[in-house]
Amino acid sequence: MPGGEPVRVGRPLVIAIDGPSGSGKSSVSKEVARRLRLAYLDTGAMYRAVTWDCLDRELDLGDSALVEASARALDLELSTSAELEYVAVRGNDVTAAIREPHISASVSAVATNLGVRDELIRRQRALIAAHGRRMVVEGRDITTVVARDAEVRLLLTASEEARLRRRGLQLGGTQSAEELVQQVVERDARDSTVASFTQAADGVYTVDSSDLDFEETVSAVLDVVQAAVGRPAGA
Repeated sequence: MPGGEPVRVGRPLVIAIDGPSGSGKSSVSKEVARRLRLAYLDTGAMYRAVTWDCLDRELDLGDSALVEASARALDLELSTSAELEYVAVRGNDVTAAIREPHISASVSAVATNLGVRDELIRRQRALIAAHGRRMVVEGRDITTVVARDAEVRLLLTASEEARLRRRGLQLGGTQSAEELVQQVVERDARDSTVASFTQAADGVYTVDSSDLDFEETVSAVLDVVQAAVGRPAGA
């Protein structure tokens, strides 16, 4: 709990959380990191940063070799604190810019580039190691690829109806129903060609948040942590 002792003091605790768009994994992962005093890594922000960089430099996202080279050379600063959201590319603060609809519409072209994935997975693993393997890491292939040896592996999912509703609220009602389907359902379909985040792999817990509010979802995830490491969540 906030202000309590961290879990597994002096020992690794990587909590790997996968899930589809709109499942609540970013907000829930941040809160879990806060309560357990762990670092936090939003891997999706890294793919969005590469996308922003390519579009800002007017690169062709269809040129896989060029996009891969851009990812490998990317000058990226990324907050790993649950208390601060900050992303910078080439010294430019792009924290808000990478969440714009045109980035959401283009990010799958980058996220399905296997060369880009190799580079960002390398960076993600380096960040986990740099924080002493005490981090909540969320994305789409964390439990199966990035941190398949994590102490806690969890798939956070929700029904399509719930995910579309949540994403619509998150965007303040600025997107049409068709645009929401494109951003949530169609993007997940494209991304699932290179990452597994719709079904839990062996040894991965599942939390279905379709009928849970935010606090209930956080509690369910903390219960999974408790079950996985054998200590009361937050203790």
